[in-house]
Amino acid sequence: MAVKMRLQRHGSKKRPFYFIVIADARSPRDGKFIQKLGSYNPLTVPATIQIDRQKALDWLQKGAQPTDTVRRILSFKGVLFLKHLLRGVGLGLFDEATAMEKFTKWSQEHDANMNRRQSAHKKARNDRRDVPVVKKVAPKTEEAPVAAPAEATASEETKTEE
Repeated sequence: MAVKMRLQRHGSKKRPFYFIVIADARSPRDGKFIQKLGSYNPLTVPATIQIDRQKALDWLQKGAQPTDTVRRILSFKGVLFLKHLLRGVGLGLFDEATAMEKFTKWSQEHDANMNRRQSAHKKARNDRRDVPVVKKVAPKTEEAPVAAPAEATASEETKTEE
């Protein structure tokens, strides 16, 4: 039986909300599933993702194949990086303490980066609200055309040459 990690759509029309589930590959998209791992709401900025990392890691190690979108979500949440580190532990490249240290360091950097992005987004949104809808127009000043006298002399020279 082929097992997939995929999104199960909920929510109303044009208001999607997804559950991240483990399901048989042959079952329909919104049909029967084996286990629910979390949820994904793409409508919020940034998108809200809640996932049980341990369950997702267990299913990945059992051989469940994530769809493209779920793979990106797992990568964003660090589940695939954790799987990569644990594979290195299994091969004897480093011990488990080093793997967990690398993961916590990555997690802290990732959280700091996300907080920075979120605050920048909020600041930009607030700055757009402060801009007035009606713009003031500066009065136009009449300027004499600079190129007109040069054109006149050029045309007079061509007339005299003929």
